[in-house]
Amino acid sequence: MTDAASLPVHDEPATFLETWAQSLSQVLGQVSARPVPCAALAEPPAELAAAAESDLWMVATLSGGLRGEMSLRLAPPAVVRCAQMLMGDIAAAPVEMTGEHREAALELLRQVAGLVSTSLAARWGEVQLRIEATETMPTWSASAVAWLRAGEDSSALILIEVQLSAALVAALRVEQREEPRAREGPASAAQPDSGINLGLLMDVELAVALRFGSRRLPLRDVLDLGPGAVVELDRQVQEPVDLLLDGRLLARGEVVVMDGNYALRVTEVAPQIRETESR
Repeated sequence: MTDAASLPVHDEPATFLETWAQSLSQVLGQVSARPVPCAALAEPPAELAAAAESDLWMVATLSGGLRGEMSLRLAPPAVVRCAQMLMGDIAAAPVEMTGEHREAALELLRQVAGLVSTSLAARWGEVQLRIEATETMPTWSASAVAWLRAGEDSSALILIEVQLSAALVAALRVEQREEPRAREGPASAAQPDSGINLGLLMDVELAVALRFGSRRLPLRDVLDLGPGAVVELDRQVQEPVDLLLDGRLLARGEVVVMDGNYALRVTEVAPQIRETESR
């Protein structure tokens, strides 16, 4: 369970989650050929199982009219029910989750994400939404949390825990935006009357982190980790380290020490990094 704030009923993130609920209901109704009610909840449902290692985690990345990340957590029973509905194979007895079930549930949520992107266009302009499965919960800090509850029969509920990153919540809470048509027109160098009040975002706290490198490990090697173990990263000592903002590359630089604390002396910011890597 996360300590992030739940979503107020009339808040922009709540409207965003209601779009997810409606899209999930529509997709489940199409694949099962029967109505499947779905609601976005600000409080965890009583049937919700505690987080476990066997849960399926997905991370959705939004770009375009909205930018940020969100995660979706499904317990094994919800994964199996999603897969069975997509494949038209509803079993009477409980079935143990398999890799095929996980892939089917991921495909179903991708279909939901496609509807969500279409629905968001009227309010936030064109939004690209990409969903990928991940082995563990996201590394960025959740700024808000909600739950999607699909179905009426308690024995066949689909419960999904949703966490929104601080960057996504901030993007959703910008009260005045350009009309979608204005977004599609040519961009001008300065738009003082665009209606976007950036002052609303100045006090929003975002999580930043330093990344010295990364390494993909087989699960057996992860389980063998213990005190004294050494994990070699994919970056040389003399190479710059990354400064990440909610999982996105913001800048690069060299590590220094200030007042006994680690610090970063920035040498490149995101636009410069993209220009360098494109050469």
